[in-house]
Amino acid sequence: MKEAELVIIGGGPAGLCAAISAAESGAKVCIIERNKTLGGQLVKQTHMFFGSEKQYASTRGIDITRILLDKLNSYGENIEILTESTVVGMYEDGVITVLHKEDNYFKIKPKVVIVATGAFEKALAFPNNDLPGIYGAGAVQTLMNVYGIKPGDRVLMVGAGNIGLIVSYQLLQAGVEVAAILDAAPKIGGYLVHASKIRRMGVPILTSHTVKEAIGRDYLKKAVVCQVDEKFQPVEGTEKEFDVDVMCISVGLTPLNELLFMRGCKMKYVPQLSGFVPLRNENYETTIENVFAAGDATGVEEASSAMVEGYLAGLCAAAKIGCRPDNFDERRSDYVRQLNDLRSGPVGTHILAGIEQIVI
Repeated sequence: MKEAELVIIGGGPAGLCAAISAAESGAKVCIIERNKTLGGQLVKQTHMFFGSEKQYASTRGIDITRILLDKLNSYGENIEILTESTVVGMYEDGVITVLHKEDNYFKIKPKVVIVATGAFEKALAFPNNDLPGIYGAGAVQTLMNVYGIKPGDRVLMVGAGNIGLIVSYQLLQAGVEVAAILDAAPKIGGYLVHASKIRRMGVPILTSHTVKEAIGRDYLKKAVVCQVDEKFQPVEGTEKEFDVDVMCISVGLTPLNELLFMRGCKMKYVPQLSGFVPLRNENYETTIENVFAAGDATGVEEASSAMVEGYLAGLCAAAKIGCRPDNFDERRSDYVRQLNDLRSGPVGTHILAGIEQIVI
């Protein structure tokens, strides 16, 4: 049995910032990450971030990863990193079980744990949606921005939120033709600055449209789309066909929090936060003592918000085990202020309405 002071499950934006904040407070931290590298969604994001200087505004996601890792490395022996390690269980006695590289199974018992597992992509149901050539937006970003591989020659983007618009622009930069962007909603969900940039490049954005069918045998050859009415039902006779070899599905994310369910944390379905999320107090501690949660696992937002939530959870979790810095109140107030600023717009109002439902 391995002992630990503070374990963080997930090495994405929230997890990295939680580790930095906790280590800065004097806690010894162990990060458990299932992938080979840390950074989560940041390592595939080549666009510049919004927010303020404290959230690295005008800095690309891949560069933010390097900045955070440099900070993490500065704490030396206070940080332990376990990559290619998947947490497969959290139990009532506080024990966490981990599978490392598919053949090494071990147990670890921390004094406190922060769950920062992020979110997973939602799927879209239509005939032949499992054909090769149909990807989630995260997979397309990974192919292009991590491995430098074009996913195809002509793409239909499904989803006009920020990710759909940003990935469409990245596809165009990589020399891939974007046939169209469609969204079932009557209005574009992403920022207009992203949509305007896409439209200037000649890409049509079709709102109130959805995918009716994918056509192909061994791989995607065509996509059939149609209009939808105000109840999101297909409108007969409005079908359009697109000759494409790639369809990119970007219809949102769902919090990845099965471990919180397993541990027995009280959960609630909150549409504004994109799924089931844990109830938690103002310090981000769940209904199970010494189990904290931060980032998209507690409600899907921008990476900037996930990072600040990570800082706040790391600070409070460290304080729970006696590592309370002299400037605790000052730092906590600053993180809360940053989150309030990030949630000050129309989208933030939607998020805040969800958060009100889970605070205990």
